[in-house]
Amino acid sequence: GVRVLAEPVEWSAGEGRPRRAAVSSFGISGTNAHLILEEDRQEPGEHHRNPRPDTTPAVQGVPPLTFSARAEQPLREHAAQLRALLAQSPDLDPADLARALVTGRATFDHRAVVLAQDRAGLLDALDALAGGLPHPGAVHGTAGGDGGTVFVFPGQGSQWIGMALELLETSQVFRERMHECAAALAEFTDWSLLDVLSGEPEAPGYDRVDVVQPVLFAVMVSLAALWQSLGVRPDAVVGHSQGEIAAACVAGALSLRDAARVVALRSRALAELAGTGGMVSVPLPAGETERRIRRWGDRLAVAAVNSPGSTVVSGDPEALEDLLAECTADGVRARRIPVDYASHSPHVEAIRERLLDLLAPVEPRDAVVPFFSAVTGGEPDDSHLDAEYWYRNLRQPVRFDEATRALLARGHRTFIEVSAHPVLTMALQDTIAAQDAAQDAEQDAEQDTAQDGAAEGAAERDAVVLGSLRRDEGGMARFLTSAAEGYVHGLGVDWSAVTGSGGVPDVELPTYPFQHQSYWLEPAARTGDVAAAGLHAADHPLLGAAVPTADGDGLLLTGRLSLRTHPWLADHAVGGTVLLPGTAFLELALEAARRIGCGHVEDLTVLTPLVLPERAAVRLQVAVGEADDEGRRTLTVHSQPDEAGGHDQEETPGRSWTRHATGAVRGEPRTGAAAGLPEAWPPTGATPVDLTGAYDRLADDGYEYGPAFQGLRAAWRLGDDVYAEVALGAGERSTAGEFGLHPALLDAALHPVVLGALGGDHDEGVLPFSWNGVSLHAVGAASLRVRLRATGRNELTVTVADATGAPVATVGSLALRPVDTESLRAAGRAGLPLLRVEWQAFTADDSTAEGATASDMTVWSAKPAHSDPVVSAHEAAAGALEAVQGRLSGGGEGPLVVVTRGAVAVVP
Repeated sequence: GVRVLAEPVEWSAGEGRPRRAAVSSFGISGTNAHLILEEDRQEPGEHHRNPRPDTTPAVQGVPPLTFSARAEQPLREHAAQLRALLAQSPDLDPADLARALVTGRATFDHRAVVLAQDRAGLLDALDALAGGLPHPGAVHGTAGGDGGTVFVFPGQGSQWIGMALELLETSQVFRERMHECAAALAEFTDWSLLDVLSGEPEAPGYDRVDVVQPVLFAVMVSLAALWQSLGVRPDAVVGHSQGEIAAACVAGALSLRDAARVVALRSRALAELAGTGGMVSVPLPAGETERRIRRWGDRLAVAAVNSPGSTVVSGDPEALEDLLAECTADGVRARRIPVDYASHSPHVEAIRERLLDLLAPVEPRDAVVPFFSAVTGGEPDDSHLDAEYWYRNLRQPVRFDEATRALLARGHRTFIEVSAHPVLTMALQDTIAAQDAAQDAEQDAEQDTAQDGAAEGAAERDAVVLGSLRRDEGGMARFLTSAAEGYVHGLGVDWSAVTGSGGVPDVELPTYPFQHQSYWLEPAARTGDVAAAGLHAADHPLLGAAVPTADGDGLLLTGRLSLRTHPWLADHAVGGTVLLPGTAFLELALEAARRIGCGHVEDLTVLTPLVLPERAAVRLQVAVGEADDEGRRTLTVHSQPDEAGGHDQEETPGRSWTRHATGAVRGEPRTGAAAGLPEAWPPTGATPVDLTGAYDRLADDGYEYGPAFQGLRAAWRLGDDVYAEVALGAGERSTAGEFGLHPALLDAALHPVVLGALGGDHDEGVLPFSWNGVSLHAVGAASLRVRLRATGRNELTVTVADATGAPVATVGSLALRPVDTESLRAAGRAGLPLLRVEWQAFTADDSTAEGATASDMTVWSAKPAHSDPVVSAHEAAAGALEAVQGRLSGGGEGPLVVVTRGAVAVVP
């Protein structure tokens, strides 16, 4: 039984099971901790290694090392720790280390897997990972949100000579399932599955459809078993054409014998159509492809819709040749698929009765795993997987794109192509990208939707698409790399199936690399009731209050900025100095204009950059003047240092206000209606701009953009124009609705300029200087499409639209000016005091522990007298209490100074 102990007692060893104890600690702050301890019954020095079960996949070399952390930096430091451990412990078996990491460490979101053939390979991969460098043996990533796992089974095209042979030798799970498939197929074929795989001289080849389809079926079903042996079980399955047979088998909707019957007898009947047709892949949407082939009538048909931009056509060979020639002439890169029959076309109707007769004995069963049909393209339905269904599967077009969208709508986010070589991953990625873009557009259009919900949806959309094996990489090393790629993005992989399970090996693992950051709760950026001061709440992230001027119809807006209250601004640094973005000045002007009934910023010139200090804050004032005869109002933006941190209400003595920007606003622009961007995106004829390493290049040029400002997603050139896609990251997306146009989003829209995509020489670096003719047509956008057009040296126009091309903002003219980084640093130093307090080191001795007196001051220091920090803390508290009580009872004059070590400030 369980007993609560009030005093020490003897604890005798139990019979047949280890002793276990539970220790609870209830902190005064409400923190509770519960520790469960178990007796180690192994002899000292004895390793807890379990022999690997026979079903464990064999690993060439050493088992993978898996580890994780709560952030990227500690993950790298953990890699460095493990490298040092391996390098300094030549007797440490890497297999023991691998199993210790699996059985003795928790799993966090930032994950890494290191795979290598030997110890030296592990050291190299760990070294690269620690330094943030790529390495073929190091896989790392961040786990996303929850989402179901889908096994995807392709049709033909994944076969290659030698596939499956390595796994047949090294994996018992794979080998046993392949032998089961061989036995099931033997009833319906006159050839041996294993002979075909091993390339025996008398065995038929993959050029026969009645051979390649059953072989691919067996490989896919066996690979599914291998994934499941690692704890990866599907939440749904989907297949493409003949891949649906394997999908139905894995889902439990068909027995292995019935699945073998379908794939073997159907492919044999299909062989009768050899030489009568063909198939062509066309990189166009289905609707456009249907219009293109309409003139051939029944001679051509859409055989498959794989993704929004990928369609397969089947039919008569002569008509296909004409289609290929027409596509080539139009610049469409269509290609012939190496088959000589026309699946998913009227050609199949010739063998309908034969198929229905051959497959009549098939007995569908209730699926254990939801089966999504590419025949219907809709929700899962396994109730009609009879002979008629398998005829329709061969005759009707493959609606793979629709089936993928149905899976996404159900929340599935991880897609594993279970095949010898990936053939559907590109189609999956294209469909996912299109679905996500549509969801982005829908969220941007529905501004009344809660912004936190939009952020949550954005976080969920990081889908993962994986393969299993690759051509000429058919062994366990490639398979485990695929598993690792899924694991680091959140896939649940049971690595103990590879390393062996059981007790924790006798390996002293390094402790977690804590980052020693402060997690004290910060006060809210906007506190207090401004109405009590006669002000109106500004309800804007950069502003706190608003008040009309007393002598006219002007307006004064005030705010307070710091890197503590607005941490995302720290991600906008130029030349090592954090600046308020030029786009933030524009946002302030737009907000001021909106509040006073103006819809247009006629001009805004940034005279002096606003440097944000590392620790202090700055006060802001945005002033809007009275309207002149034409309805035009002047606008200014000022700042003042706030060293007091906002704790007092007095202005900082001796600190003058700095004017940063001047401009003018008016009711409406002088020009006509705003223009958006074309719906076709990217515009026809535009060429992509390579953005590989873009933000690394910008950092080398002095633009040190952090995650909040790394919003450039894609860019294209078309003539003298540059088109771009930008989007807020997950951290800022939730606040997009609080801004007219989020400064980080508009700033990202200008990044192609400093990357040189718009031409011009920007070696010295440039910043926004003068905005002219700016109107905002929609608010709260989280993603944008942008057109940048150069109108002169360091001048451009900016057109901003949403995902449908509807206008969001127009900038009639933006002038840039070179930036002097030394001037920026000087501006940052200008707000600092001339003198500062600098503490001198003080070494305590025995006398200070008793309370040494210096003039009229008594210094008391808690000198640790015990190795146990808990005991030392109690002794120090008791000593401090005694010193205070002594002073209160009249022992000494002047202040009592208490010297501490390692103390943590409750308030920064």
